[in-house]
Amino acid sequence: MGETISEAISADHHALDEYYEKIKSAPDLETKIKWRNLLTWTLARHAISEELTMYPAMEKHMGQEGVELTNVDRQQHQAVKEDLHMIQGMSPDNHEFMYLLDRLMTDLHHHIEHEANEDMPRLEKLLSREESEALAKTFQRTKMFTPTRSHPSAPNRPYFENLAALTAAPIDRFMDYMRDFPEESKL
Repeated sequence: MGETISEAISADHHALDEYYEKIKSAPDLETKIKWRNLLTWTLARHAISEELTMYPAMEKHMGQEGVELTNVDRQQHQAVKEDLHMIQGMSPDNHEFMYLLDRLMTDLHHHIEHEANEDMPRLEKLLSREESEALAKTFQRTKMFTPTRSHPSAPNRPYFENLAALTAAPIDRFMDYMRDFPEESKL
């Protein structure tokens, strides 16, 4: 059995918390930068993949209620994207970095609670196990072609977002080759 959409999204949320803790406990600037880069890479891909896969599924299966919930989700994502955009290129030794990182995680956890308590239970109730697993696979595949940096001024609705993502992703991925990330053995 594969993972459900709730499980896939929750796994990303747990990883983001882990990366946040690694940034906070890193012994030196170089290590903090690597973990900041991984947090940025993971969160940017996660947010856009949710918007391209889960939100349309919510709107399709939940009707007007789904539209209303995804409108709230998009507003919450916008706050997260703006916070992420500020820290993604900021050095962790900047005196504002930890404050902004904490604000990002506060905004993110507000959104995570909304998803866990509102979105996911309602959506999962309407999906079969197979549909949920298929949506999780689409969510995971979508992360392969989404931007890896935050672009808060980009559209956040399907079709326009798809085009913006396809335009930004190759540039982000090229630039990722010049960024340092934690070694895989440390993940």
